[in-house]
Parts: sequence; structure tokens; C-alpha cells
Amino acid sequence: MATVSASVPDLFRALDLTGVFANALLGGAVARSLRFDPVGFAALAIVSGLGGGIIRDTLLQRGTPVALTDYAYLTTALIGSAVAFVVRFEGRGWDRVFPFVDAVALGCWAAAGAQKTLTVGLGWLPAVLLGTVTAVGGGAVRDIAVGRIPKVFGGNTLYATCALIASGTLVLVQYSGYPQAGLVAATAVGALLCLLARRRGWMLPEQITWRRPGRVRHRRRREK
Repeated sequence: MATVSASVPDLFRALDLTGVFANALLGGAVARSLRFDPVGFAALAIVSGLGGGIIRDTLLQRGTPVALTDYAYLTTALIGSAVAFVVRFEGRGWDRVFPFVDAVALGCWAAAGAQKTLTVGLGWLPAVLLGTVTAVGGGAVRDIAVGRIPKVFGGNTLYATCALIASGTLVLVQYSGYPQAGLVAATAVGALLCLLARRRGWMLPEQITWRRPGRVRHRRRREK
């Protein structure tokens, strides 16, 4: 695999912080819907904005999670909570903007998570896994914190699947020797897939129910 160019760390950090801010806004939107006070806004924004990255860095075991060593991460999450507290995310405007915020957050974090995993020397499968965890982990922890079943578990349009595909895109492009292009391509693929899934209503099946033909015939005979 080609050596990561010097410009990639800067792009990686920009994407990571973009994901933090976007998810902090989403956490703040949940806090507003539940009528939380400023502490609740800050808590949900931090959990939503930093949770996925902290889980990723903890699993990588390469030092303290960056969210705790780089003050820009916590500051960005708190700024997101402040914006969510001041601005009412309601009505048609928010309904139109929300899908884009959500999609950008997913694309950014899937790309950043997969790229960081490759950078520390792990292979393609851990990269795809941790890219997905980075993208959906914060939202799952946020939902659990407010007593909800995490949306990523089902009943919604494709989300984790989009993160998986975005992470896979990063791996393929970076293995081809273009790490910077990989970050951009993975972010775009994840965001576009997320938007398409939401618009077209793409969902995974909830379950598959197998029927035994013999039992069906037996019931029909009884009915006669």
C-alpha cells in the first residue's frame, strides 16, 4: 500500500471535525425534542459527536482517544450543542437540511474511521468495521442514553449499510495508492447513498419467515 501523503492528516482531521459538529447538532436536536436544559444539550452533543471516535480509538489501542487529547474535538462538540440550543431545528427548513447533515456526518466519519485504521497498520476488514463503528457508534450511544432503541438496529432506511460501503470505498481507493482521493470518494459515496436511501425508502428486511407447505395443506384440509 502506498505511503500516506503529508496532506492526508490535515484532510482527515477536517473530515473528523466535520463529523463531530454534524453529529453534535443531531444530538442537540434530540435534546430539544426532549426539552432538555443546557447540560442535557451539552451531554447529548458530546456523546453523539465524540462517541463513535472514542469507541474507535479505544479499540485501536494506540494511545488516549484523540477526542480527549485534541481540544478542538470537545470544543467543536460544545459549539454544536450551543448552536442547537439557540437555533430551533424545526419546520420545513430543518426537515430539508437534516438529511444532508446526517448524510455528511456518516460519510465523513466512515471515511475517517477506515483511514485511521489503515494508518495504524491494520487490514481491510478491521478498517471497514471501525469505519462503520465510527459512523454509527455515537448515534447509538445517544439513543441508549435517552432510553431509545438505537435507530441503526433497524426499522429505518439504510444507514449502517451506507457506512459499510463508504468504508469499503476508502479501503479500495487507498489500496490503489490514492489516500487523499480515498477520503473524498468515501465521504461522497457514504453521503450520497444515505440521501438516496432516505429518498427512495431503501430498507433491509426485518426478518425472513419460512413456511412449511405440509402444514399449510393440513390446515386447508381441516377448514374443508
